[in-house]
Amino acid sequence: MATLLDYRRRIRSVKSTQQITRAMKFVAAAKLRRAQEGVFAARPYAHEILRVLRSAAARMERTAHPLLERRPEERLLVVVLTGDRSLAGAFNTNVLRRAMGFLSEHSSKKIEIVVVGKKGRDTLRKRGLKFAAEYLNVSSQVEFSKAKEIAGKIAELYVGKEVDAVYAIYNEFKNVMVQKLRAEKLLPIDPEVVTPKSQEEEKEAARRVGGEQLPVEAAPASGALLVDYIYAQPVQEIFNGLVPRYLQSEVFRVLLESAAAEHAARMTAMDSATRNASELIDKLTLQMNKIRQAAITKELIEIVSGAASANA
Repeated sequence: MATLLDYRRRIRSVKSTQQITRAMKFVAAAKLRRAQEGVFAARPYAHEILRVLRSAAARMERTAHPLLERRPEERLLVVVLTGDRSLAGAFNTNVLRRAMGFLSEHSSKKIEIVVVGKKGRDTLRKRGLKFAAEYLNVSSQVEFSKAKEIAGKIAELYVGKEVDAVYAIYNEFKNVMVQKLRAEKLLPIDPEVVTPKSQEEEKEAARRVGGEQLPVEAAPASGALLVDYIYAQPVQEIFNGLVPRYLQSEVFRVLLESAAAEHAARMTAMDSATRNASELIDKLTLQMNKIRQAAITKELIEIVSGAASANA
């Protein structure tokens, strides 16, 4: 039977763990706030890239670029985004389960993997899978330079016709409590993306993305008069330079979404662990008080019994 000393030791141990989980919760909350700010800050850049891309496409008779080329999807590249650390609830498990399901669904095709995050790398490596590339320590501080590097690698594989399509499997951040698993196609870029849109369609797209409304300069409809911009380079050359930048902004967005989702999952998990620790401390304290009360009652009975015997 556990003694009072055993209960005191367990309570001290749980309180120590609770302090750690509470600190981790606050750290995750601070990182989540920075990640959300990064998502909001990246939106104007992505919006302007897309607007200029569509403006250039409107001035071309035919939009052609290697990243727009569509081929039968016989060879796939899958970018799996996980965290570098655990203690984030089911965040990493859900992504890896979705990735393994995706691989099973396309088992008849040749698949290459680019893994982002230590947890994904370690788990997939144990399953005997090999990687075309791996990127670690990305989610702690997402930088555009890293997104540019990843986008360059997948663009190289696609343009070199080593793969026919590129998919990203990641957790999309919705809010602190909700993260949505996504298997999103990055390449080839959908022709609809670079198709000029009306102003109403631009605003609707901005509403779907979220955030504040940004001023848009919609491309005019077919046959309407285009604004006579003076380009320092041919339109085709500008278009060819903008398409890779659009891919970089999409990869950057995916990295930011995954990082925000990871920090939210970790904050939620640590908050739950802190509350569970409080409940466990209350239960242990109650049991300790019962044992102490029983010991006091026993001593009182012995004292009363001794006094009764002495007076007899």
